Amino acid sequence: MTTPTLTPPPAAEPVDPDVNPGPDLTPPPVGRNLMTIPWVARSLRSGWYPKIFQIPIAAVFGLVAYQLLAGPDRAHDNAGTALMWVLWWPVIPIVFVLLGRFWCAVCPFGALSDAVQKLVGVNRPVPNFLKNYGIWIIDASFLLITWADHVWGVVESPWGSGILLLLLTTAVIASGALFQRRTFCRYLCFLGGLAGNYARVGMVELRADSAICKTCKSKAVCYNGNDKVAGCPLFTFPRTMEDSANCNLCANCVKSCPNDAIQIRLRKPTSELWFITKPKIEQSMLAMAIMGIVLIQNITMLEVWTDVLAWIEATTGITSYPVIFTVAFVVAVSVPVALLAVASRVAAGRNLEDTKLNFTRFGYALIPLDVAGHLAHNLFHLLAEGGSVYYTVANVFGAGVSGDPALVGTGTIQVLQFALLALGIAGSIYTAKRIAHRRYRTAERRRATLTPYVAIIALLGAINVWMFLLPMAHRM
Repeated sequence: MTTPTLTPPPAAEPVDPDVNPGPDLTPPPVGRNLMTIPWVARSLRSGWYPKIFQIPIAAVFGLVAYQLLAGPDRAHDNAGTALMWVLWWPVIPIVFVLLGRFWCAVCPFGALSDAVQKLVGVNRPVPNFLKNYGIWIIDASFLLITWADHVWGVVESPWGSGILLLLLTTAVIASGALFQRRTFCRYLCFLGGLAGNYARVGMVELRADSAICKTCKSKAVCYNGNDKVAGCPLFTFPRTMEDSANCNLCANCVKSCPNDAIQIRLRKPTSELWFITKPKIEQSMLAMAIMGIVLIQNITMLEVWTDVLAWIEATTGITSYPVIFTVAFVVAVSVPVALLAVASRVAAGRNLEDTKLNFTRFGYALIPLDVAGHLAHNLFHLLAEGGSVYYTVANVFGAGVSGDPALVGTGTIQVLQFALLALGIAGSIYTAKRIAHRRYRTAERRRATLTPYVAIIALLGAINVWMFLLPMAHRM
């Protein structure tokens, strides 16, 4: 009997990584699950969470609204202005970095929307227009509010800030009356858009255990809710989540899941940014818009801004501040967008992907610098004017106190600002590097892609450093 000769199969054609630069699809590492800590699990499953935070915050919100609309006319003396713009606005980005969109779980607007929905809501489905273009509306409203602040002095006017709150309240009530869940928070709230972008750099994430979810027979109760717990207010299905942009840690899914599949995990800051598999250009545009807003906010607080205004008036004869500011605003917002577009065009010549795709993917790398610049800017208000919160609130109750609003000296503030910027620059460069390494296999393509992005990160970082070296005007 002749033993048959086994012919080995033909060798597979070698894959040229330069021609087939397939992405690294390794899933993100799983961090420590905080739900294994008994008191954390009990707290999140309790009916008091998040009410225990919502109640005192709603009380403070009521005080702020009353003071803005009926309190002292001067921002310097108004407790609502101090609480809103000197305390809350500088602190809120810190909350986003530490806990993602947690603020959205305890925000009075969210609770108001829920109450209106229960009383008069018709629960219409979210219009496709909002689903498709909601983030663009958020981008535009963020820019509009910033523009209006400088043209009409919203922050410096308690009444102006009060009107802004009333407008937002009206929009929340209308949304709650017409549409399902928290449509306003998900698709229209400018702060929600900011929170979603910043939550991507946060250190806490909510995710579902996919192995447990595969055997689940509860018909997506984590998304739909049950007779005791409402569904996800932000229309997010835990099983398919890949980012934290639309999770507010309200714990509804934790309470409703019958299989304990929902985990609250710690993770490396910014790590989500390089594991996103479906980047969206509107998210990158929002990151660039925020960068431009931080730039214009810094510029207009510098003493040199007065010299710039005088030069423009002398050169052009234009004396209208709204016109001058509008031009400066457009330029400031356009610069980061243009820089990212140029970097993306340069990268596109080396990595076989088009400019739009590069812009979309690497716009996320600018978010850490966004966060750092925003925090550094607001840190000045918090530390240079934080004492005004105590004085104005105490005076509401008849204390009759006054004093230096500065909590620390200018030198200390600048050191902290530069430390934040250093972390932001390093975080953005590292994020860009990790995105490039996951996307491209060869060292040459990674380096060619990364170089233009590192250049614009360094340039934007240097601009921020220069501005924080100059004296800034106070808000109060």
